[in-house]
Amino acid sequence: MATDELIRTEGLVKVYGAREGAQVRALDGVDLSVARGEFVGIVGPSGSGKSTLLQILGCLDRQSEGSYSLAGRDVASLSDRELSRLRSREIGFVFQSFNLLPRLNVLENIALPLAYQGVPRAERARRARELAERVGIGERVRHRPAELSGGQAQRVGLARALAASPRIVFADEPTGNLDTKTAEEILRVLIELHGEGLTIALVTHDHNIARHTDRIVHLVDGRVVRDEDSAVAYADDGHGN
Repeated sequence: MATDELIRTEGLVKVYGAREGAQVRALDGVDLSVARGEFVGIVGPSGSGKSTLLQILGCLDRQSEGSYSLAGRDVASLSDRELSRLRSREIGFVFQSFNLLPRLNVLENIALPLAYQGVPRAERARRARELAERVGIGERVRHRPAELSGGQAQRVGLARALAASPRIVFADEPTGNLDTKTAEEILRVLIELHGEGLTIALVTHDHNIARHTDRIVHLVDGRVVRDEDSAVAYADDGHGN
């Protein structure tokens, strides 16, 4: 495992709601460090702040308080334009609901991040085809999302997340809408990518998925209550209890 730090948060807080009205403290002082090359699982009950944390780490939202640095850059100090550039070049995001554009075919969906970067059309198509083959969806590149199974759609989402060669991939319940066999296939691809050196942070409620990560971060009520090696977390009963 790499030892240099890619992510650091200190006292991360996220509050939803008007100042004068009802407020929800989704994150309540999260301290977290992720090294390059780690595969980190984030687990916890519904409403514990898992997805909120991933949204902030993935630069899709901003914290209310605390600090967040990505590859040594203070994310809070970035303008919206700088944040968008960072997100498009450094981060890949895999969503539970796939978030594919229905009017685009598989190849076009995968190539979308490259289009935003201004990569020439021919190069976008070449790289998108390579990624489609990499995740096992090469025979469906001309199909649109409505013509895909859930597992196929998630493979497209994963390929799209990899298109810009990001430093880190954030995956928010990437197997949550899939059957067991398909979930295992998606997990296998993630494990292979991690083996090639990719840093991955994965939110999941499935302990059979989480146990394949290097480290487990347990969230409860917006706080980190345990942060431990996955081998330790699942040593006793296989469920991290």
